[in-house]
Amino acid sequence: MLTFVGLGLWDERSVTVEGRDAVRAADRVFAEFYTSKLAGTTVADLEEHHDVDVEVRAREGVERDPGPVLDAAESGDAVFLTAGDTMIATTHVDLRLRAHERGIETSIVHGTTAAAAAASLTGLQNYRFGKATTLPFPYAHGGDDVPASVLETVDANRERGLHTLCFLDIKVGHERAETDEHMTASTAASLLTEAGRGDDLGAVVARAGSPDPVVVADRLTALAEREVGDPLHLLVLPGGLHHIERDALVELADAPPALADERLA
Repeated sequence: MLTFVGLGLWDERSVTVEGRDAVRAADRVFAEFYTSKLAGTTVADLEEHHDVDVEVRAREGVERDPGPVLDAAESGDAVFLTAGDTMIATTHVDLRLRAHERGIETSIVHGTTAAAAAASLTGLQNYRFGKATTLPFPYAHGGDDVPASVLETVDANRERGLHTLCFLDIKVGHERAETDEHMTASTAASLLTEAGRGDDLGAVVARAGSPDPVVVADRLTALAEREVGDPLHLLVLPGGLHHIERDALVELADAPPALADERLA
């Protein structure tokens, strides 16, 4: 049996009760934190809280060499952990399909996601979000600017009056980075400003799921100069605003009223 468990957004306590029970009952527990991570905890804290040993797998150990995970699931109960939800953004459908090819039963225990938190914390309506995108570090895509695909996604959503959720790059063990790197919202806003989008309205969400999340909205030029503390960060680029969404950004995220009025649909 292979059970995929989403750990939620912040620390060792963010997992659901169902997920907690699955972790504690497993024969072996695997995890990956290269696509996202729990910024409020460590692997050691996870192990202590759940009284289990967690075997952290690198990207290659999941995508190219899933054998140890599948072998464990074939001979007993294995759990595979990720931050957020295991099938939303941190997608592991391929691993699940490989398990099915070997006749291994699978199940999913969902965790809350960054996408849900972004809508909830900003007050923007979930059904008014369009296609999401990821803003990479320039060195990670071989350029020195924002990829055209990112700008095209934002523009296509905006033409339809939809909001764009930008996931910000995480680099774990990259040869160009001395330590793990997490793109900040100010860096993302700076990159978009350099791409000619500085007058656009943006909404930053920092440390979603923590006891002290930060939500702030302003022009991207202003957000490029604003620090919001420790990771993880998200950036939302609103499309057309419903009047309740406008009020939410002003009251909950300190958006300049005149700027929010510009985006009223």
